[in-house]
Amino acid sequence: MSERQAVFNLYFRRHPFRGGFSIVCGLEQAIGYIQKFKFDESDLSFLSQIRQTDSKPLFEPPFIDFLAKLKPTCDVDAIPEGTIVFPQEPLLRVTGPLALCQILETPLLNTINFQTLIATKAARICLAAEGDPVMEFGLRRAHGYDGGISASRAAFAGGCDGTSNLLAGKLFGIPVRGTHAHSWVMAFETEEEAFRKYAEALPDNSILLVDTYKTIDGVRNAIKTGAWLRRMGYRLGGIRLDSGDLIALSIETRRMLDEGGLSETSIVASGDLDEYEIRKLKLSGAPIDSWGIGTRLVTAFDEPSMGCVYKLSALRKPGEVWKPKLKISDGGKSSIPGILQVRRFQANGQYCGDVLFDETEPPASWVDPVEINKGMLRSLDQCDTFEDLLVPVMRDGRAVAAPPALVEIRQRTGRQLACLKPEMKRFTGAEIYPVGLERKLHELRMRLMQRDLEQTER
Repeated sequence: MSERQAVFNLYFRRHPFRGGFSIVCGLEQAIGYIQKFKFDESDLSFLSQIRQTDSKPLFEPPFIDFLAKLKPTCDVDAIPEGTIVFPQEPLLRVTGPLALCQILETPLLNTINFQTLIATKAARICLAAEGDPVMEFGLRRAHGYDGGISASRAAFAGGCDGTSNLLAGKLFGIPVRGTHAHSWVMAFETEEEAFRKYAEALPDNSILLVDTYKTIDGVRNAIKTGAWLRRMGYRLGGIRLDSGDLIALSIETRRMLDEGGLSETSIVASGDLDEYEIRKLKLSGAPIDSWGIGTRLVTAFDEPSMGCVYKLSALRKPGEVWKPKLKISDGGKSSIPGILQVRRFQANGQYCGDVLFDETEPPASWVDPVEINKGMLRSLDQCDTFEDLLVPVMRDGRAVAAPPALVEIRQRTGRQLACLKPEMKRFTGAEIYPVGLERKLHELRMRLMQRDLEQTER
């Protein structure tokens, strides 16, 4: 059966963070993995040595030979990175030999799950910041250096303006930003000396961390350094608040900076911030100009797993017609059969709803299988434009085009969010975006579910 042609869909069942949207990310790394996919001699040797409980080889020699010859001859259609996506929609559709498609399941899920999760968290944080610069500062708290690299990439794709991760800056072209550490201040006899030496070393890039000792005293010393920089023909870029009551401290710091003639010096806030804390600080009137976000971004602190799944949806012998496949289970985990495409409708620059349909059948009318926003789905035909989201990215194991630059993906995220209703971007109680099925696909799914249930009962 290994050479039977299969179709697998990678999708998720609910948004993370109790939100109303997600941002797909990680496609470039997923495609790069498939392009380089092979079992080398060391892999084959390791697999040959694995034993069953009776000490016999777990994998027989013919299977090892099969793996040695296995090539990534699959087609991949995908929703472009930086696109807003919703539950049940295929983010990737993989078509190829059954065995190959099954082996690719874990690496594809590993890549898309994590980067989509972090890009979504970053988009939420940037929405809370309301246009203020947001820097990703999370490498020290990330899940390993590999997780840190992926998180920096996804955070920028989701809307962050820069990263403290220099390797991510090198690999992906992300702007790099940062400040000094508490240890810099502690290495000198006085805080004032530490600030002065830092300013001498980086007069055009001085952002001073002021809470190593007493924050207000740190602000006073930063103001002295700012006055010295001004005499030298430079300016103090900013001060960073990393702990304490950020509302009260930022208000007092702004007053002191302005009275000290440093009205152009910005206030940077950091310290276990997320979209909820930023929103609270914004609503309180805290005069914070930019944000450094670490742990709660790169670890997706409040929900550290995306929950994407990878399910078989069609199968055929070479040259024969496709047979739709369906997984049924309790708890709302039933899959959707067929060779799926996602059509997104738009009116007056705003997204109206999405519909899933089988590419082998011309779409007719739309239904909502869960009876949510039915009226909105009925009105889709009145929308002025639509686009089909899944586009070819690989054919026979080869990429069909160069991937977009990461900055283009970030720009796409911004454009996509601008087309989504504000009610669907709320952090809590978000309005549900309508996603339905094409009618024939819905009827097929119901028939297959009924058939499988009857077989189970027998």
